Amino acid sequence: MKYWLMKTEPDVFSIDDLKNHPQKTSPWEGVRNYQARNFMRDEMKKGDKVLIYHSNCKPPGVAGIAEVCKESYPDHFAWDKKSKYYDAKCDPQNPRWFMVDVKFKKMFKSTVSLSELKEVKALESMLILRKGNRLSITPVTKKEFEIIEKMGD
Repeated sequence: MKYWLMKTEPDVFSIDDLKNHPQKTSPWEGVRNYQARNFMRDEMKKGDKVLIYHSNCKPPGVAGIAEVCKESYPDHFAWDKKSKYYDAKCDPQNPRWFMVDVKFKKMFKSTVSLSELKEVKALESMLILRKGNRLSITPVTKKEFEIIEKMGD
């Protein structure tokens, strides 16, 4: 099992939105960064645990936990001209973009803020805390995951 942090903007798609989706499950579509795509396409497996991180809000931070419930498959929004994730260079016969499905597991009592994460020495090597990191999906260690889960409960 692997552990991940997936960023989302709560005004676009929040952990509440995931919780309220049918079966509390949703595709994680629209990722248009090759490294984040590679994580989904090549490494994420059913059962992997996910920290849902709200970004571009006040305060940014981890809002809860989800789980990968369907492994990588082509992001069909890439060839849907009506989608905001449309990519004219994407070919359904040779997909460029992929997504996984995630399932809501729990919401934290309160968001574990970015500033709180920065205060924990055991989390200092997390990619989310590195200056200039812009990836929407990053791996985390089991220890990091457990620390953040405890902080949120």
